[in-house]
Amino acid sequence: QVQLVESGGGLVQAGGSLRLSCAASGRTFSPGAMGWFRQAPGKEREFVAAITWTGERTIYADSVKGRFTISRDNAKNTVDLQMNSLKPEDTAVYYCATTPRRWAGVVDGSYDYWGQGTQVTVSS
Repeated sequence: QVQLVESGGGLVQAGGSLRLSCAASGRTFSPGAMGWFRQAPGKEREFVAAITWTGERTIYADSVKGRFTISRDNAKNTVDLQMNSLKPEDTAVYYCATTPRRWAGVVDGSYDYWGQGTQVTVSS
């Protein structure tokens, strides 16, 4: 089993910043690609950012490019999402996901394990 636990969500004013963190653990956990997705009320889950196991490659959704940064610490089995210049439209439940594969990209079906999510609310 693989467990992913997100933290760092909360309420912030527009223009503010939050840092999300996701910790991976489990007897069968095998480090691989990790990603962040989000789901706003009444909308489908959408891709936010992803990173390879080595961290040499990252990809972002156009809506967050230049404002969000994904990073990872393999010694701690964690992946972070630094979110700056937050907008009300960033309000959503944010999920981290992982797969043993080295790269998974933007499609949620490519990820094998998911966290429970953390709420991010940006007020205007």
